[in-house]
Amino acid sequence: IYFQFSVSLISPLKMGPLLVLWLAGCLSGTWAVDRGNFKTCDQSAFCKRQRALKPGQSPYRALLETLELTNTKLTLQLINDNNKVRLLLELYRLQGNMTRVKINELKPLKPRFEVPDVLINDPPTESIACLSLLSRDENGVVLSLGADSQRLIVSAKPFRLDIMEGREVLLSLNSRVTPTSHAPLTSHAPTHIPRTNSHPTHQLTSHDEKVEDGMWEETFKSHTDSKPNGPSSISLDFSLPGVENVYGIPEHADSLKLKATDGGDPYRLFNLDVFQYEVFNPMALYGAIPVMLSHSAQRTMGIFWLNAAETWVDISSNTAGKTVFGQMLDYVQGSSETPQTDVRWISESGIIDVFIMLGPTPTDVFSQYASLTGTQAFPPLSALAYHQCRWNYNDQEDVAAVDQGFDDHDIPYDFIWLDIEHTDGKRYFTWDPHKFPQPKDMLQGLLDKRRKMVTIVDPHIKVDSSYKIHNEIRSKGFYVKSKDGGDYEGWCWPGNSGYPDFTNPEMRAWWASMFAYDQYEGSMENMYTWNDMNEPSVFNGPEVTMHKDALHGNWENRDLHNLYGLYVQRATAEGLIERSGGVERPFVLARAFFAGSQRYGAVWTGDNAAEWEHLKISIPMCLSLGLVGVSFCGADVGGFFKSPSTELLVRWYQTGAYQPFFRAHAHLDTPRREPWLFGPENTALIREAVRQRYALLPYWYQLFYHAHHSGQPVMRPLWVEYPQDTATFSMDDQFLLGRDLLVHPVTEEGARGVTAYLPGKGEVWFDVHTFQKHNGAQNLYIPVTISSIPVFQRGGSIISRKARVRRSSSCMEHDPYTLFVALSPKRFAQGELYIDDGHTFNFDKQKQFIHRRFSFANNALSSRNLAPGSQFTTFSWVEKIVILGASKPSKATLKTPDGKESQLEFEFDASMSVLTLRKPGVNAGLDWTVVLQ
Repeated sequence: IYFQFSVSLISPLKMGPLLVLWLAGCLSGTWAVDRGNFKTCDQSAFCKRQRALKPGQSPYRALLETLELTNTKLTLQLINDNNKVRLLLELYRLQGNMTRVKINELKPLKPRFEVPDVLINDPPTESIACLSLLSRDENGVVLSLGADSQRLIVSAKPFRLDIMEGREVLLSLNSRVTPTSHAPLTSHAPTHIPRTNSHPTHQLTSHDEKVEDGMWEETFKSHTDSKPNGPSSISLDFSLPGVENVYGIPEHADSLKLKATDGGDPYRLFNLDVFQYEVFNPMALYGAIPVMLSHSAQRTMGIFWLNAAETWVDISSNTAGKTVFGQMLDYVQGSSETPQTDVRWISESGIIDVFIMLGPTPTDVFSQYASLTGTQAFPPLSALAYHQCRWNYNDQEDVAAVDQGFDDHDIPYDFIWLDIEHTDGKRYFTWDPHKFPQPKDMLQGLLDKRRKMVTIVDPHIKVDSSYKIHNEIRSKGFYVKSKDGGDYEGWCWPGNSGYPDFTNPEMRAWWASMFAYDQYEGSMENMYTWNDMNEPSVFNGPEVTMHKDALHGNWENRDLHNLYGLYVQRATAEGLIERSGGVERPFVLARAFFAGSQRYGAVWTGDNAAEWEHLKISIPMCLSLGLVGVSFCGADVGGFFKSPSTELLVRWYQTGAYQPFFRAHAHLDTPRREPWLFGPENTALIREAVRQRYALLPYWYQLFYHAHHSGQPVMRPLWVEYPQDTATFSMDDQFLLGRDLLVHPVTEEGARGVTAYLPGKGEVWFDVHTFQKHNGAQNLYIPVTISSIPVFQRGGSIISRKARVRRSSSCMEHDPYTLFVALSPKRFAQGELYIDDGHTFNFDKQKQFIHRRFSFANNALSSRNLAPGSQFTTFSWVEKIVILGASKPSKATLKTPDGKESQLEFEFDASMSVLTLRKPGVNAGLDWTVVLQ
């Protein structure tokens, strides 16, 4: 750890060549990302310094005589034997099978930043006695963690922590050091603690140690970082014995399974505006969530590194790079090497504050993380429908024409979006008086069709003395400050811009108040918000972002950089809630994010390109986000930069229709690409993909309800539901929606077939289009045409759809449901239906919702109430029941609680074993049973 502080100043901002080049690239739409504008580890002084530490014994020793222990907390001092500086370690046993470890200076020269506002509360410790001393000697102590034979071993020299369950080491901290020769602790010590020869975990630099380049000042391209506090980086190693697969730490345009970083750059977490980014690259993108999941057939665990500074994550594995043949050879030869993954977290400042989530199942880890940072905000139902966007729809007439075009071509949509050109000279919260002179008339026209609009409100404010928003922020002192105390200014879309300090709660409250209908002139209840550029983007700043020595109150941007985007989205979401008096759920899309951002809305994968590789990478990018709490994710359909071929555009609609956030978007410089501009055949294909999305909205809504309540991801990798099936561990070209739908989009140009893996030995899957039944635990080759979207429903599930697709989701509110019952080999199925008003908080505050359980067993399908305390009524009814894998009955009888019985008409397709029951006519919110005889 580095702990040094000093004082320095920052030079004034000037518009340099970088801004000119950045704007040229953006406006031409022809550039790929210039990687030279963004640092590698070797160009980041603290990363290079930490990574260069040589193998050897760690300088840190645990002072066992300072150990203090309560039922739920351990404190212990550590000392660096090289310079005698002491650290304080605090370890907490938390409820839900989690352990928290905090390490800070015992007597800091200056306080270090500790991340606020991310945790939803102070994590509760175990209420029963759990931490207890089992044994102790001069080399360390063994403690009981109080659950499932879990023990904590504290080794003194070098300092090391091991968490064990039974005789298995689950995870080790500060373990990548050269082992010493001291005797084992006691009989309670592990029989085998995996060690690798690597660099020590911590390095403390004292005042008289050698000063290296970049410690007290660092220059990158034309920018100098004054580093007034000197070097302050931290790092910690983790070893995961038995683990070959790790996931998470978004955002990166890379595979779902994280790669070993030996020989290349670590994965970087630092929110940056990277346009037209490269794929399969560990470089930083727009958001940063420092959460990693490990998974093996035996256990799933998570590591949450609560630090908002620039962070690099190094991954090494003793199986990385081995071919399948090499792994088989190890097996045949009886290799005794246990798989192990080692992970090193390196952050520029702050403290070590890490949550170890011990699972043991994927569902447990999701619940553990949700208990810390909250769950996905429950969006309005309409936000799960289709969104139409481009930079930019030109004026009110253009909006009206696009809106009418969807009706003329019978394509549903719910939201039309306006980018930065709708404003008066890039002054947010305003309208261009010539292009959008009557915004309320425009919004009312959409409202009459039960449609909505999103307008962009970015967090850079035009410096203009005639602009009310700027004047108020400046007069209140709410701008971020430069290191010399003046308002920090940089260049973005409006030109010279100020950056509101969203870390200030007073600033956030003021920002929220600007969304009131009497403040945001022209806004209405069907208008929602898009926060772009919230990394923040500073065109003439270092790496196209804010200077690290800019000040947020007493803290530098370097300490909290990755938090900025979360605060912007939070303030905006709170503004949309407040404008309705706390009644309406908000919808806010943001580009930058951090742990906890899921509480405030949706994110997307940023400025992608109309390329097949970008279509493919959208799947693992959203899967990675879902694993760490952010379920509401999507990618720009068609690609933001460049122009897609018609085949790519169609395939992207087909893929996007089965991803959580479904929005088409395009760059200002690209040709128009509304769905009907590519000929009638392609229009029909896009229409069908969008209509499939709308028909499935009841299922999407149910999944988001569960994500909101439990933290389970909506879009999930196959291994989440099949955790022991090693064939699924690296798959990221197909995915599950909930448990019950498997989607394998077609993402190869000119594809004539795809091979989908259907998991589950002894299970069956049904093609949702043809109702063909297929056995699980097989690779299934599927011939495809341009109209194909391979989707399968799991045998044993019941999914609700609405077959009557209308112009918007709101127009379908009272329409009937069709139930698709896919029977398991044991002729059983189960599913749910969730209904509320679709847009308010009444589901939570007044328990106004319907939650039903459908069950098929013993030739009877029943609907039962899962929420007896709730109160809500619906006009929707069940108009059809389709049973897949059925036998032909002699009759079908509908029974209701009042004793009434009626015979249902039915059809049976013997060739496909599909039974269709017509017009049960029962209200979707009531109890009923259909008996087949």
